[in-house]
Amino acid sequence: MTALAPDSFLSVFMIFCRVGGCLLMIPGFSSPRVPAQVRLLIALSVSLALTPLLLPQFQGKLDDNPATTLFFIVSESITGLVIGFLGRIFFFVLETVVNAASTMVGFGGMPGAVAEGVDPVPAVEALIMMSAAALVFAADMHWELFRGIVDSYARIPPGQGVGSQTALVRIVDQIGTAFVLGLRITSPFIVYAVAVNLAAGFANKLTPTIPVYFIATPFIMFGGLLMLYYISNEFMMQFLIGYVDYLRRG
Repeated sequence: MTALAPDSFLSVFMIFCRVGGCLLMIPGFSSPRVPAQVRLLIALSVSLALTPLLLPQFQGKLDDNPATTLFFIVSESITGLVIGFLGRIFFFVLETVVNAASTMVGFGGMPGAVAEGVDPVPAVEALIMMSAAALVFAADMHWELFRGIVDSYARIPPGQGVGSQTALVRIVDQIGTAFVLGLRITSPFIVYAVAVNLAAGFANKLTPTIPVYFIATPFIMFGGLLMLYYISNEFMMQFLIGYVDYLRRG
């Protein structure tokens, strides 16, 4: 065993800290449906696969000082968590706007299976969230994520840290971008819900003896399903384009 072996093992662990922190937050890999042992194995496998590319980044930066080692562990872990959280924001926003749209159209009372989180959600929301997670893997965006992790070492060298101010600014910008995307792709449902509820309100005002809302609810839900059927492809494509843009720009 050479004298460089301990430093090499420590460098691999530092790579694991950033990769593991990212996979702990990024959509798909962080799902509660994925067992913790599988997630740990994926993080370890990715770290070992990226070691030949990233090992030169740590040359001369690690020593036997415990304080320096602890600083590197904390810094690399926080950097990975921030990178993963920036991608998680897209799914948080998608879940929020889809929940609002499904409630306005009348699907809020229909429970569905949980796809990403742990709380019960409407069936339409569960379907869309599961489709979004499946599309990320079907489009090979997980490979783009690994490429982004490698590129992050050029922007944020080991031990430098992402910085609290930079992280907060980046998170706020990402939330704004994701909400604009979410409102754009759910705007047809919002316009539809406002229009049909306004029409039902006028009809109920003209004929107060007829329970218009109870009669119109099945037709409103049927119209929402038709709209989802016709625009679901463009809906998911726009979301995937926005998510890919984040992965490529970082």
